[in-house]
Amino acid sequence: MSLFNDRVDAGRKLAKDLLKYANRSDVLILALPRGGVPVAFEVAKELNVKMDVFIVRKLGVPGNEELAMGAIASDNIRVLNEDVVMSFQIPERVIDTVAEKERRELERRERAYRGDRPKPEIEGSTVILIDDGLATGATMRAAAAALKTKNPAKIVIAVPTAAPDTCEIFRKEVDEIICLATPEPFYGVGAWYEDFSQTTDKEVCELLDKAASFQPKLQ
Repeated sequence: MSLFNDRVDAGRKLAKDLLKYANRSDVLILALPRGGVPVAFEVAKELNVKMDVFIVRKLGVPGNEELAMGAIASDNIRVLNEDVVMSFQIPERVIDTVAEKERRELERRERAYRGDRPKPEIEGSTVILIDDGLATGATMRAAAAALKTKNPAKIVIAVPTAAPDTCEIFRKEVDEIICLATPEPFYGVGAWYEDFSQTTDKEVCELLDKAASFQPKLQ
């Protein structure tokens, strides 16, 4: 049933579809923590390009947190899933309360993962956004919206697996999307991994430190 052994395996397979971006100084891989980081690390290593994180937080429906009513990203970007908001008749004050809680977590992760490292230069770069998969795509949509405000030359989304409809939607929203597998019925991202154990903050920090150590000096 599974398509990937784990996120490392998924990253190595994903890298094969991104080889045209290898060894380029204008390419920047941005991982969505936490699960996207081990995938992105393998891609960055294979392609010999720069890597960092782009932190986005899902806004879960109260009482049904796995269902995304939207997401937030750095720089006060908020994207709402209007269908979910309308279906559940979620008032603005509830969205604001959830968003404030997630904003605090976003800021905590920014400090924990980045430390003293400056934010990467996005303007003029070809940015490849990577996660371990796309279900509703709410968090990735927030990431793409936030990036567009920073004037990248190109936005590419690359994931090992995605819901078919979600993958199609992004074709109209970014310059390029690569979804290795779009199984139907989709079930969920974790269904397609043999090992989908949670990535820890410690693992994220270790991989980012490793990525910084092999950051290519191509410019």
